[in-house]
Amino acid sequence: MKFVGDRLLRKEDPRLVQGRGRYVGDIALPGMLHAAILRSPHAHARIGAIDAARALDAPGVAGVVTFADLGDAARPLPIVPPHPALRAKNFHLLAGDRARFVGEAVAVVLADSRYAAEDARALVDVAYEPLASVQEPTAPGSALVHDDVPDNLAGRVTLSRGDVTAALAATPRRATVQLTIGRAGGQPMETRGLVAEHNAATGLLTVWASSQVPHQVRQFICDLLGLEPHHVRVIAPDVGGGFGAKLIVYPEDVLIPFLALRVGRPVRWLEDRVEHMLAATQERTQIHAVTVGFDDDGRLLALRDEFVHDTGAYTPRGLVVPLLSASMLAGPYHIPNVEVRFDSVYTNRVPVTPYRGAGQPQAVFVIERVMDLIARETGRDRVAVRFANLVPPTAMPYDVGLPNYRGSGNVVYDSGDYPAVLRRALEMSDYEGLAKECLRARQDGRLLGLGVACYVELTGVGPFEGATIRADTAGRITVFTGVPSQGQGLETTLAQIAADELGVTPEDVTVIGGDTLGIGQGIGTFASRAAVVGGTAVALAARALRAKAVRLAAQALGVPEDKVQQHGKVFAEGARPAHRVELGRVASVAALASAAQGVAPGLEATHFFQPPDIAYASGAHVALAEVDPDTLRVRIRAYWVSHDSGRLINPTIVEGQIQGAVALGLGSALFEEIRYDAEGQPLAVTFMDYALPRSDDVPPLQIDHLETPSPLNPLGLKGVGESGTLPVPAVVASAVEDALLERGIRVESMPLTPAALRRLLRPED
Repeated sequence: MKFVGDRLLRKEDPRLVQGRGRYVGDIALPGMLHAAILRSPHAHARIGAIDAARALDAPGVAGVVTFADLGDAARPLPIVPPHPALRAKNFHLLAGDRARFVGEAVAVVLADSRYAAEDARALVDVAYEPLASVQEPTAPGSALVHDDVPDNLAGRVTLSRGDVTAALAATPRRATVQLTIGRAGGQPMETRGLVAEHNAATGLLTVWASSQVPHQVRQFICDLLGLEPHHVRVIAPDVGGGFGAKLIVYPEDVLIPFLALRVGRPVRWLEDRVEHMLAATQERTQIHAVTVGFDDDGRLLALRDEFVHDTGAYTPRGLVVPLLSASMLAGPYHIPNVEVRFDSVYTNRVPVTPYRGAGQPQAVFVIERVMDLIARETGRDRVAVRFANLVPPTAMPYDVGLPNYRGSGNVVYDSGDYPAVLRRALEMSDYEGLAKECLRARQDGRLLGLGVACYVELTGVGPFEGATIRADTAGRITVFTGVPSQGQGLETTLAQIAADELGVTPEDVTVIGGDTLGIGQGIGTFASRAAVVGGTAVALAARALRAKAVRLAAQALGVPEDKVQQHGKVFAEGARPAHRVELGRVASVAALASAAQGVAPGLEATHFFQPPDIAYASGAHVALAEVDPDTLRVRIRAYWVSHDSGRLINPTIVEGQIQGAVALGLGSALFEEIRYDAEGQPLAVTFMDYALPRSDDVPPLQIDHLETPSPLNPLGLKGVGESGTLPVPAVVASAVEDALLERGIRVESMPLTPAALRRLLRPED
């Protein structure tokens, strides 16, 4: 039996839809205290005296903790990953002498109930001295976010291939454009939260965290609180979405365990929606100044991009986001000469860390706007320009010539057929017919436009992921993995992989992710890596377990291994099917294995897969958009997706990932925008002010699969979790610009909110 490639229903759904999920908010322990965090109301302020007397006298209050109470934990969190060009700054558990953005944690109140904690929080008096703040990364002014970073420059990096200066001078045609992308955030259905409990008898600190990286949370807890790893267990239970907002280790991830140790009682903190919009990390803001050189046939010969990246007040994830934008800027196109330089600038805003797509939507927006620019300048069709520049399949593996974001080598596309993916998107949508329809519609007064965009996505990054698979004496099979699920169906896809390798069914396999007790080392779920790296680890561990089971079964049956036939959880002698032994019995034998049997005790296997390089998915999107000049709304009337994420484990789950990613991308393209006023006050801290796409904003999607296996792992997998998001702003911009073609309007900034569209259509207002 084979299950990889089947459209199986998700194993986890019955439990979740029946309300039997277990999230951090469902965990209630005897004697549990509740934490409420006091956050800075200022974008930049010196913190003076903190008077907690009135709060301590309030009913039900068990304590108030400030920076002065942190002791040895009053150190900044580590930076992951470091970079030689980075002037690194990270959070403390609580702000010390300065608060550097609205929402930074200043003090925490503990009480018997959440209500009592929040009421007492309002009684804590803090003497703030407001300071000048930095709000615009392109014009930081004289204020300093950090005193020892005199120019507010977190890092400056240049990546290049060829001689761009000479190539630009020699090209027949040149053009320039400035492109801007605004801020947005993950906004998962479940906000962040933690529960921490310390068992004094065993010395075990157990932490339940709504996190994408439970092993890293454990590491930071151990580092800052001076604990040994075997005394800390971190569990990511059901996680109601992450999208990058739960990728980093936040101050609260260590602060809540610190409080549980300090007071000797369990502590729970649940972030409310306003807190999430104030303090959860965000992404996207970049301003790109692009110069390109090209020929009359539309071939891109040289590109120079200088961009500014707003990194916010701290750099918990280093320079990862702008490095991803820079290293992936070429997309699926061959550009013989390219130079990308960025300045990552500190501002008094919420810190920036990867959000679904992680710097790559910005790169796709830039290169796809360039493709449309070249088409406009040369008078050629937008699709023809793309075909003229796409990397051909015969060039695979293709070295882009720019270092990858990890600095471990160049960006090298492992496999793919970019022209085929684009052709299939065009065929699905009847691109030529739709283009004529749009032209007729505009002649009749309707602003209808067609957009196209291509992309390459970085997936399956290392350094490793592991899996432990165990069969017990009852014949139950359990997979422990370092990749926790945040809703993408890993309980199903990893079970399909394990079942294929073990010769059982997915119903026979239980998958447990995100528990540091289940497997000692793990990296986490992000960067479209869970199935690629975690799934490969599961496959290889399962192969080892099956080989061990067959060996022990052969010994139990008294026959050579090649005479053993497996039927699900039963092993039998091929010539005598009645001569058999069940999996549970094999596990019992393994539990007492001796040296003579030639296997380690226990029917289990652990494997850590370390991918040799990054796997790259690809795709093309086509969108039909209509602009309403009266309501200033953009409606997406139809949408087509052609993608290649290697071998598909479960096509239904892949399509669900793509649909969700496109919906998120439409939010970034048309609705979602985090803005600040001149003093650094956020202008949208509720969903009354921050617009998310609704169901009627997301059109039905037609999705086509092309499977080009990756040579970098034995299953041929590539990731898909973020793919659908990457080209959405670019394809929407392309479609809207087409709709406004006769008006000569250029779309050079995202998101295209009604206010932004008003500025384009009615600049005189």
